[in-house]
Amino acid sequence: MDFPILSSLILLPLLGALFIFFSKSKSNSHLTIKYLAIFVSFANFVLSLYLWFLFDNTTSEFQFLEERSWIKGFINYKVGVDGISILFIILTTFITPLCVVSVNNTIKNRLKDFLVAILVMESLMIGVFCSLDLVVFYLFFEGGLIPMFLIIGIWGGERRVYSAFKFFLYTLLGSVLMLVAIISIYWMTGTTDVTYLYSMGIDVKYQNLLWLAFFSSFAVKTPMWPVHTWLPDAHVEAPTAGSVLLAAILLKMAGYGFLRFSVGLFPIASEYFITLVYFLSLVAIIYTSLVALMQEDMKKLIAYSSVAHMGFVTLGIFTFTQQGIEGSIYQMISHGLISAALFLSVGVLYERMHTRIIKNYSGLVSVMPKYAIVFMVFTLGAVGLPGTSGFVGEFLILMGAFKKSFLVATIASLGVILSAAYMLWLYKRVVFGVVLKEEIKKLIDLNRTEMFILLSLVFPIIFFGFYPEPLLNTIEVSIKDLIEMYNYNINLNQIENK
Repeated sequence: MDFPILSSLILLPLLGALFIFFSKSKSNSHLTIKYLAIFVSFANFVLSLYLWFLFDNTTSEFQFLEERSWIKGFINYKVGVDGISILFIILTTFITPLCVVSVNNTIKNRLKDFLVAILVMESLMIGVFCSLDLVVFYLFFEGGLIPMFLIIGIWGGERRVYSAFKFFLYTLLGSVLMLVAIISIYWMTGTTDVTYLYSMGIDVKYQNLLWLAFFSSFAVKTPMWPVHTWLPDAHVEAPTAGSVLLAAILLKMAGYGFLRFSVGLFPIASEYFITLVYFLSLVAIIYTSLVALMQEDMKKLIAYSSVAHMGFVTLGIFTFTQQGIEGSIYQMISHGLISAALFLSVGVLYERMHTRIIKNYSGLVSVMPKYAIVFMVFTLGAVGLPGTSGFVGEFLILMGAFKKSFLVATIASLGVILSAAYMLWLYKRVVFGVVLKEEIKKLIDLNRTEMFILLSLVFPIIFFGFYPEPLLNTIEVSIKDLIEMYNYNINLNQIENK
């Protein structure tokens, strides 16, 4: 296909952002800006669905390739998608319009600037998932920090400046090492082209150091224990749309990075550090679940649950089994939908009561029955109830883990029990019980806009819970090829060492 569909997906939100930025409208209530942002983000979603329609899931080759010389002899602008990356692009384009629509209720000042930040961020996140050059990937990967830093720092809560800087410094620090690693790879191989690096491989004696450098960046972004502390702070202070983008997509960039680079480029090192990843993943699953049980703030509870769920993701990736990796990707897509839904649900309450403290709520089911029903679906999705998308991902990860280690899988299974504990307890305290406060009695149920946003998330959570085949078919061949390439490199290394 001659049409540059991937570049269009990257550039369309950016063009929309530029148009909004240079528009003369000063009034926050001006509907034109909102409608333009909604139109651009929705058009991008439709374009991504067309990409999925054209995608051939019978091959693991990169498709829709575009390559342009950027800095001659050094960096090429190269983009393409395979089964691993395409679903993340669709997730990004699906979540962004919902964030833009939710802004109607939540952002009161500097609306124009906020919409610009969201659209720029969408461009950068899509760029991450289709980059096939290490330098281009790094620029998109780090570029996403800037709009998120502004979203938290300008439109956040009381401690927004502290949280924004903590988020920025944590994530930047890890990424500096990744930049050093990318320069080292270029120095050793003379290229930063990912497809070429896949075929030629990287010298075994350098893999461990390079793997650790990439790991330092991805571990912070995931986030893995013990470098997870920036996430609860960032979530608590970020506006609702910021929390949604952060939880639904930004964290998934790291999971994608593990698959594309840590496993793809450094298979020998990935095998060597399996025990480290298992240990950190299990600590994240158990420890952050216990911390979530102690939270008084709804956003903090959901933030810690995100760390636990991403622990399942890293565990699944490093099982190097078909079920484990499929489960990890499925879990990332599912968590993207469920975490977005949970943060939007909390945002609905915060707009009405201006508090996120759990003890300030009770008996919402008698006042907001529609809200209680949709919130129940999202809660059960987070628990991993069969019939929701959350179940499929966790089940496949645990299957992959059992193939590798009975002990690891058993410990990870405790995380499922703990997630049920903190999520159901949250639901019980907020939704059930007696209405104790007069303010709660006056609450209004979901309006049309809120209903549209939340139902847009209810549908895929239930649909992909019962019918996971479209997603699994998309990723199956690419994962099979990744595992074959990994096993080939491991066996070759063993033969050479004999």
